Amino acid sequence: MMADNVEHVISYWVVFQKFHSPSLLAFAVVSHWAPFLALAAYTGGLADRFDVRRLIQIGMTMFMAVSIGWGIMFLTDSTAQWKAMVLLLVHGLAGVIWIPASQVLIHRIVGAEQLPSAVRLNATGRYLAFLVGPAVGGALLLTLGPIRGIFANALIYLPLFLWLWMAPYGPDSATAARPPGIRGFGDIWRTMRVVRRNPVLLSMTVLVGASAFFIGNSYQAQMPGFALDLGLGRPDFTYSILLAADAAGGLTAGLILESHGLLPPRVRTAYVLAMIWCCALAGFARSNSYALAITLLFIAGFVELAFNSMAQSLVQLNAPAEIRGRVIGVFAMSANGMRTFSGLSVGLLGASIGIHNSLSYSAAALLLLYITIFIARQRDRRRAAVSPP
Repeated sequence: MMADNVEHVISYWVVFQKFHSPSLLAFAVVSHWAPFLALAAYTGGLADRFDVRRLIQIGMTMFMAVSIGWGIMFLTDSTAQWKAMVLLLVHGLAGVIWIPASQVLIHRIVGAEQLPSAVRLNATGRYLAFLVGPAVGGALLLTLGPIRGIFANALIYLPLFLWLWMAPYGPDSATAARPPGIRGFGDIWRTMRVVRRNPVLLSMTVLVGASAFFIGNSYQAQMPGFALDLGLGRPDFTYSILLAADAAGGLTAGLILESHGLLPPRVRTAYVLAMIWCCALAGFARSNSYALAITLLFIAGFVELAFNSMAQSLVQLNAPAEIRGRVIGVFAMSANGMRTFSGLSVGLLGASIGIHNSLSYSAAALLLLYITIFIARQRDRRRAAVSPP
């Protein structure tokens, strides 16, 4: 994940400098997440049936190929929008292959009792990568330049790739019989029906799907523009600090919440944290102060880790064991696939009304939706409490 973020820092900066196109950066968001919308349920099914270690290695190989592709394009000075779009799409395909497999692997390692802690620790590791990635990416960008920096980045994937050859918890560790493969959309629909009938699975899938649809991580792709608008010092340095502030909030959340055992997974808590996230991002979009922008991004990162890891834990704990991979795939389709549309709301809309307006309006709309769902859930619970058995 550190290499993934290093690549984003270098490639997004070069693309921004070359084209100054919010639309292309919006495509970066769309291409990154559209594969989840189309394929996450299928790759989740693959994680039920095949060796998850090999699925993760396939994703790592594709990530390395993308970094090398960027490097060749920068080296030959042949940067073109269509080439950038191809590399961005391959990057998205790599993610949809390894993310469901990695979540299944976590469950195999720790089991149900320690799963919430393991998911949060894993998310904390990802946010550490989000924090270190921009710092390393910024350092590579400033010291080695984009060409040598992106080639060096491809090597960062190698340790995980090599470790997975002999890593434990392969197919022999799975206790359940291998289920049949997904044969079509009908199988995906049946998995969705399982999710719909379970109130916890449905609530968490809607929670992350809505956050992905309205905002996702599209504001990170537009961060060069936010850094330029703040106008403090060198834009490339400001850009790296803004990315790092969001990641530092997530890392801090993981360390504090895990070390003190705070915020056990609950549906209501997840919604409250998600509403705070909306307010923090809306404030960031409207801020003209560099210090305030960093503070609000830190808060956003803190609560985002909390509610996302909480949702992931609740889904894994409530998913039927025999189709856990498929349910995780549907959850990933919602949590990541719906981010495709945030590229439209924050990116393409930002091209016409400005990225500050598009992000603040999207955050406000999402907050209104969460408040509506929260009130409806509270009303239904009160009705259920007074209804006769």
